[in-house]
Amino acid sequence: MILVTGGAGYIGSHIAVALHEVGHEFVLLDNFSNSSPSVSLPLQKIMGNAPRLIEGDIRDRDMLERVIQQHAVTWVIHCAGLKAVGESVTEPLRYFENNVVGTVRLLEAMTSCGVKKMVFSSSATVYGDPIELPIPESHPVSPTNPYGATKAQIEVILASICHAQPDWSVANLRYFNPVGAHHSGLIGENPRGFPNNLMPYVARVAAGQLKELNVFGNDYDTPDGTGVRDYIHVMDLAEGHVAAIDAATRGFHKFNLGTGQGYSVLQMVAAFEKASGQEIPKRFVARRNGDIASCFADPSKAEQVLKWVAKRGLAEMCESTWRYQSLANGIR
Repeated sequence: MILVTGGAGYIGSHIAVALHEVGHEFVLLDNFSNSSPSVSLPLQKIMGNAPRLIEGDIRDRDMLERVIQQHAVTWVIHCAGLKAVGESVTEPLRYFENNVVGTVRLLEAMTSCGVKKMVFSSSATVYGDPIELPIPESHPVSPTNPYGATKAQIEVILASICHAQPDWSVANLRYFNPVGAHHSGLIGENPRGFPNNLMPYVARVAAGQLKELNVFGNDYDTPDGTGVRDYIHVMDLAEGHVAAIDAATRGFHKFNLGTGQGYSVLQMVAAFEKASGQEIPKRFVARRNGDIASCFADPSKAEQVLKWVAKRGLAEMCESTWRYQSLANGIR
C-alpha cells in the first residue's frame, strides 16, 4: 500500500490516477488546507471506484502511525506542503513549521512503523538563480526564497537518513513547473483564493473570473523580458512517481522532472489564447520577491535511470487546462 500525503491536492490527485492505471493500491491523506474532499467524486468517475481518502495533518505523528499501520503502508509519496513562493516570503515561519516540521513528524512515524521507502516532492526552486542552463542535478543548491529553502532543508534531512540507515530508499524528485489537467477535464489545478501560479491565473482570466493577468516583470534577461520556466504536464509528472517506485534502489537519489524546454510567460499566454479561443488581457507589474529570470531542466538522468520522459507538449498542457476550467465553470 502506498500513502500519498497531500493526496487530494492538484498533484496528489493526478498521482492517484497514475497509480491506479498501473494497479498500485494507495491511500490518500490531506488536511484540505488547499484542496477539498470533494475530489473523491471526479476521481471515482475516472477510476471507477472511490479512493481511500483520510483527513489528517502530517504534523500529527500519532495519526500518521495509525494510518500507516491500519493500511499496511510500505511506500510514502510525500506531496503535502505549502508551495507559494510569494507567500513564503511574507510568512516564512508558517512555511518552515508546516513543510519541515511536518516532514520530520512523518519521518518519525515511518521510522516507528518500519517504513523506509519514500518518493519526495521537491522542487527546482532549490537551485535558486541558475549558474548554468539546462540545470543538472549536480547544480549547487541555493534557494532564493523560504519555500525553496524548506525543500532544500528536507532534502538534507532525507539524505542524512539514507546515510545513517543504508536500507532507506528515497527518490527525491525536483519538480519544475507542473501545469495542465487530466484529459477528462474532471481534475485539475483549482487553488483557493487568488492563484499564485501562472496557469490557473491565466485560466481564470480566460473564463472571465479575473479581469486581467498581472505579468510580474518584463525586464528579465530573457528573449521577451518575461520569466522563462520549464512547464511539465501534471500527468507526465504523476507518471514520474510511478517510474521512481518501479526503479527504486537503496539510498538517496535526485531526479529532475521537467521537459528540458523553457517557455516565457508571454509564450504561455499566447499558447493558452490559441487553446481557449479567448483573449487574455494582461498588464506588466513589478517583479515578485524571490523570482528568477530563467529555469529549465536537464531531465536526462530521469530518462536514463527511471526510463521516464515527458511526453505531453505545450498544446496539450493548455488544452487540458481549458477543458478543466470550462467544465468547472459550465463554459461550452
